[in-house]
Amino acid sequence: MKTKQQLMAVAGLGTISLFLIVALLVIGINVTRAEAKSGPLSPGQTGNISAQAVSASTLPRTITVVGEGQITIKPDIAQTNIGVEVIAPTVKEASTQAADTMTAVLAALKEEGIAEGDIQTAGYNVWVERPYNPEGIPSETFLYHMGNNVVVTIRDLDKIGAILDAAIEAGANNIYGVTFNVADPSPLKGEAREKATDDALAKAQALAVLNQAELGDLISVSEIIGGSGGGYYPGGFNPFFGGAAGLGGGGGPIVPGELNMTVQLQVTYAIE
Repeated sequence: MKTKQQLMAVAGLGTISLFLIVALLVIGINVTRAEAKSGPLSPGQTGNISAQAVSASTLPRTITVVGEGQITIKPDIAQTNIGVEVIAPTVKEASTQAADTMTAVLAALKEEGIAEGDIQTAGYNVWVERPYNPEGIPSETFLYHMGNNVVVTIRDLDKIGAILDAAIEAGANNIYGVTFNVADPSPLKGEAREKATDDALAKAQALAVLNQAELGDLISVSEIIGGSGGGYYPGGFNPFFGGAAGLGGGGGPIVPGELNMTVQLQVTYAIE
């Protein structure tokens, strides 16, 4: 039979063993959590381990620039919006007059060499107006407005004035201006992209020198769409079609001028 002193010693050893087991479990949990955050522990690492910031030396070293290429081009097509507007006391009268007049206008355009595929209806509208007398009282009569207009592509720029004159003589009473464009901009964009690529490389090399670095491989390149890139325009007008050049019908000469096509590329290079 064990003595009282022996029993107390055994109980004390059990308590110490239980404490050591709990402590080891806690340490194991902390180590597991630290490994989950920062990777396996190296020999000799102990205690609580916090997530370590990525060393700056592991981040990619790059230079990003925007290269711009611009070329001046001469337009080879023009577009104009030609319309007919009729006012009559009934819808039927307005519709009949507008149809007859637009038929005459289309015939005049074709006589001037405009192909059928270069004429497209852009608007067909009917609305009613109820006039007011001088006292501000609405009239008992109504006026019906009928509008019909087409977009015409002109491929012989020397004939713009003659074509507009012919349309007006046939009855057209609305011309919404003339815009200039390029029928096939693809080869021109290729030339502008080459200039943009050279411009980006020159900028990147200059920045590398300024920052005591050496330019490395090309990492990425993308074309910027919209804004001032990718369009062609005269003097800051509409970046897609150019600016209005004037009206026909004896209103003055039509001058196509020149267009500026601009392409922008965002380019990233590695640096060493």
